[in-house]
Amino acid sequence: MNDMTLCFIGGGNMASSLIGGLIADGWNPASIRVSDTDKQQLARLTQRFPITTTTDNKSAVEGADVVVLAVKPQVIQGVAQTLAVALSKSQPLVISIAAGISESTLRLWLGEETAIVRTMPNTPAMVQSGATGMFANTNVTDDQRSIAESILRAVGIVIWVDDEALMDAVTALSGSGPAYFFLFMEAMQAAGRELGLPEKTARLLTLQTAFGAAKMALESSEDVATLRARVTSPGGTTECALQSFQADGLEAIVRKALKAAAERSSELGSKLEI
Repeated sequence: MNDMTLCFIGGGNMASSLIGGLIADGWNPASIRVSDTDKQQLARLTQRFPITTTTDNKSAVEGADVVVLAVKPQVIQGVAQTLAVALSKSQPLVISIAAGISESTLRLWLGEETAIVRTMPNTPAMVQSGATGMFANTNVTDDQRSIAESILRAVGIVIWVDDEALMDAVTALSGSGPAYFFLFMEAMQAAGRELGLPEKTARLLTLQTAFGAAKMALESSEDVATLRARVTSPGGTTECALQSFQADGLEAIVRKALKAAAERSSELGSKLEI
């Protein structure tokens, strides 16, 4: 698998993160190609990785076993339609990381027989700690699913969904999710400063606490509700803070926010596909 020819169309942050993770996992860099219109970005990539780069998308995909569409959603239609003939001849696995673009639309642009895996990674993929939702169309074989999973797993965990409509929920939860935690951490830091802590102290305590809580939850066999109960002593400081959150309707606020994000994801996808 690691010697398969892998082509990235688009060499931005997500492509760079995936390439770094794959090479760290043992993928042969000589079998990785990147095509991008930005020559400076390509130069930055070749400084970091011993890979092949080009500005010609069509030559990049020739003979590729896997093609990763890592361009912005606003330009993917033109890119896909330009590559359609070449891809129809070689029939590689196509992995899309373009937010909001459905599998059916990609298939319309690329060809009905194209094996497509649509993904929704998030920004922590840049530090190999991402969470990616994935959906495969019926043209994707079991081996190709395994390949797609291996590629995205290089930057974090991978979760498959059987219903593409759930990708909007994935976008709302994990795709946009890092920003929610950043906002909460920002508020905690500000509150810590108001309580008298120096800025650096408030920041470090906040970030390490967030990291530690996430690590505990990932490594525990218990659900987060059980973990929360275990660290909440009756009549203690934690209970007092949690009661304040609940009195102000934190759970309802979170549900409302994620619903709004999912609806917006659906709206944006519809607009991009027109």
